[in-house]
Amino acid sequence: MKPRSSSQFAFRLACGLILLASLGLSSCKQTGAGKRHKLAFVTNNASDFWTIARKGTEKAAAELPNADIEFRINSDNTAAEQQHVVDDLLVKGIDGIAISPVDPVNQLQMLNRAAQQALVITQDSDAPSSNRVCYIGTDNVAAGRQAGGLVKEALPQGGKIMVFVGTLDAANAQQRYQGLKEALQGTNIQILDVRTDSADRVRAKSNAADTLVNQPDIAGMVGLWSYNGPAIVGAVRDAGKTGKVKIVAFDEEDETLNGIKEESIYATVVQQPFEFGYQSMKLIARILDGDRSGIPASKQIFVPTLAIKKADVDDFAKKINQLRGR
Repeated sequence: MKPRSSSQFAFRLACGLILLASLGLSSCKQTGAGKRHKLAFVTNNASDFWTIARKGTEKAAAELPNADIEFRINSDNTAAEQQHVVDDLLVKGIDGIAISPVDPVNQLQMLNRAAQQALVITQDSDAPSSNRVCYIGTDNVAAGRQAGGLVKEALPQGGKIMVFVGTLDAANAQQRYQGLKEALQGTNIQILDVRTDSADRVRAKSNAADTLVNQPDIAGMVGLWSYNGPAIVGAVRDAGKTGKVKIVAFDEEDETLNGIKEESIYATVVQQPFEFGYQSMKLIARILDGDRSGIPASKQIFVPTLAIKKADVDDFAKKINQLRGR
């Protein structure tokens, strides 16, 4: 057998090293793409609204083999409790968080600190002054205008209305109220005030009941958060004023949809919380895998709202109950 020259050996050795290097790079890329991510979805309160968002996160989890998703509920509806939730997640080494801030302005430090340790996006309620990467949720000013349009339909002759919400500290509440006022500007509809309840259902109903006593000529009531609709309709029913006081609500709690069927609620503006859960988890996982192309220049991804009235409510309730697994 003819002996190999040193040059042939060197050539083959170089080829082998190149092949090994390419395999190593390929292996590294596969390992990076396959790294498991710890993701979390954090609510701003304990409303049933979030049940549908949870379904969205569950669908995302089924489609993300390299992600573990934790769904965390802010049980007492406060910024302090929400900070405890976020702190706990950071201690656990969470990689990405989708959060609906209770009080975006006063939680700026908490959000920015979290963003130093994990990828943070906001959902449902934005904090644009923070270091969050993106917002996924409702265009709340537009949703408020949509609610205002429904109020104008329900009260063509005008009248006095009261607005109800958990807190005006949350960006979504502020923006919905802004849109509502814009839509009603120049009409014969007068907003008397906004009553807050700290996301306490008992207090929410009490606020509505007090309004009915103190403002006997009230023509309409608007609830900006999901549980406000049921609270208002309960107070109106107890006062024997069903149908006399026009109600416009937000979201799709069972009592709200039943109120529309019974014509005790004129309409509700519904968001798509399923998409909040689904899209936020998918986007975070995609960014953690190195792909930031899903972040728009505006850093806001708006999920459209829908107006549900009596003609739409049966079909909508059927679809929403499927999402709830009923």
